[in-house]
Amino acid sequence: MKIYNEKDVLEAARERVEFAFDKSDNIYVSFSGGKDSSVMMHLVLEEAKKRDRTVGVLIIDLEAQYTRTIEHIDDMIETYKDNIDLHWVCLPLALRNAVSNFEPRWKCWDSEKKDTWVRPFPKREGVKSKCEDYPFFVDGMEFEEFMVLFGEWYGGDELTMGFVGIRCDESLNRYRTIASNSKEMLEDKQFTTKVSDNLYNVYPVYDWKTQDIWKFHKLYPDKCHNTIYDLMHQAGMSIHQMRLCQPYGDDQKRGLWLFHILEPQTWLKVVARVNGANSGALYVQETGNITGYNKIDKPDNHTWESFSTLLLETLPTSTKEHYIPIFRSFLEWWRDKGYPTGIPDEAPVVLENKKMAPSWRRICKVLLRNDYWCKGLGFTQPKSEAYGRYLKIKKERKAA
Repeated sequence: MKIYNEKDVLEAARERVEFAFDKSDNIYVSFSGGKDSSVMMHLVLEEAKKRDRTVGVLIIDLEAQYTRTIEHIDDMIETYKDNIDLHWVCLPLALRNAVSNFEPRWKCWDSEKKDTWVRPFPKREGVKSKCEDYPFFVDGMEFEEFMVLFGEWYGGDELTMGFVGIRCDESLNRYRTIASNSKEMLEDKQFTTKVSDNLYNVYPVYDWKTQDIWKFHKLYPDKCHNTIYDLMHQAGMSIHQMRLCQPYGDDQKRGLWLFHILEPQTWLKVVARVNGANSGALYVQETGNITGYNKIDKPDNHTWESFSTLLLETLPTSTKEHYIPIFRSFLEWWRDKGYPTGIPDEAPVVLENKKMAPSWRRICKVLLRNDYWCKGLGFTQPKSEAYGRYLKIKKERKAA
């Protein structure tokens, strides 16, 4: 439940930043170059300058990004360079690629594909491009696990605050991150979340609306922002539609069509670098069998079950072998839940969409949508092997 008070969000955000600075000498900011993390970084670095403090700045460079985003990141670093401990990470991280069955995960800064990189390493002190720069790093590590392990490493044994620029209005999952009553917090501050023994995430702009982000820049025109948003606005997008995520993900791919409009020169390199980027941009706005969105049709003389089998047979071997055990698990789970002779070919659409009834049509949608982790069947992305080892070590330390 949201509780409103007389304090405006800017004042509240500044108080949260001050709280973190009061509690810890070890602070870092996760900065993506997006609108939310940019405002957050302005607020944090303003406080750092006021206190003559140095804070860490973590930038995960995904290589195939908008050129204007990289220019904005560079501008921000230059603006606050006297108060920054820079960690501009250009390492081979595994990223989701939802526009290709042949390369469902791609690796940024892959040393084996250096000749097709979208751009070279940034030329600035603080760029981390060697695997040995971080003792916990493993080639091909997942983006999400790097974030957690970096915080653990950066903090060491000291109380550490990691600033993250997420807002509740963006998604239900982000709202839950903030609103959860079961999470551990620092001094019962709802805008904090305990990550590990000495590490807390801090969300200073969690209650901001999109309008508040742009009002901030209206009030403070001297604070730089990412001008790629200006181009998005000119392309006809509303302020609520403008997003700057890794554009090849399951949800983010809906905005892939913009890339070649906003930065055609960068787009040419992206097409050569990321498998399926061009076809994804062409068809991602479509509905039906091309992308598996909304209503889909099966071929004549096929059931949804036989169509699923046909789709599986057309996939690359590695991708097919990835899906089969997940589908088997799905079928076995529903067999024990009242479908001993097998799931139906289709169920009422409203129940399928709510994941309340199984069907072979749902499996077809997963395949057509290239839903690699089968979220449409109720599954979630598993933790990687490296992250699993980290959780085991963390558990052992806690028990010791």
